[in-house]
Amino acid sequence: MGRVTARVRVRRISGSSARDRLDTLVVEEPLEMRVGGRPLTVTMRTPGHDFEMVTGFLIGEGLVADAADVHSLRYCAGATEDGVNTYNVIDVVLAPGVPPPDVSAGRRFATTSSCGVCGKTSLEAVRTRSRFTVADDDVRFSTGVLAALPDRLRAAQKLFERTGGLHAAALATPDGDLLCVREDIGRHNAVDKVVGHAAARYGLPLRGTGLLVSGRASFELTQKALMAGIPLLAAVSAPSSLAVELAAQSGMSLVGFLRGDSMNVYAGAHRVVD
Repeated sequence: MGRVTARVRVRRISGSSARDRLDTLVVEEPLEMRVGGRPLTVTMRTPGHDFEMVTGFLIGEGLVADAADVHSLRYCAGATEDGVNTYNVIDVVLAPGVPPPDVSAGRRFATTSSCGVCGKTSLEAVRTRSRFTVADDDVRFSTGVLAALPDRLRAAQKLFERTGGLHAAALATPDGDLLCVREDIGRHNAVDKVVGHAAARYGLPLRGTGLLVSGRASFELTQKALMAGIPLLAAVSAPSSLAVELAAQSGMSLVGFLRGDSMNVYAGAHRVVD
């Protein structure tokens, strides 16, 4: 497994003083995903929990229904001339009967912010792609529990404590317990790691839970929560307009600016109780 942190020499300047010192940085490396030996996509990520991330990615893109659709995952030899395994290429073997994704044109999923997703038609397409309905999930989160979640997440971010350069995501219960916490340089990767872990351990849909993210709530993260059957998404920062529209259309609860004892509920306010 690749390193998750790296040490580099920096010059620390504070006021009129300067000194050289070592600094700890989070590692960023590419990960190529293959299905049945055929390239699917490449993403930049922090090494660690890679199998969970790939499983969560496949679920979030609607390519598999659950972790059970993945028969096995393995690291492949890297791109070095001597064939050394760089642990940056993963090949997925799908379970018997699971159709392989169409990778003839490479990754052209209409679900990322860079692919021009917009309008009611695209939102409806994403909503209907999800195998799970969250609108009928009657879970409730108290404002007190929600307000306490960011501090609990921050306390569980071991790599952030050392580097200050990571996003985090967590799966939470209405009692405030964090079932899974994952960190990554990419906020979408952190969510994929959480979903991949939870799908393998609990199975989908993840009813009765909430997804907490350390940054903003984008359309992509809202979609990933919906694809996993998670009825509530809470973010410490702002949501995007498209995220709010997707949550409202899908019957999902969306909470933003979760800071201290204040928060904004953008959709599904019936799940947030005093």
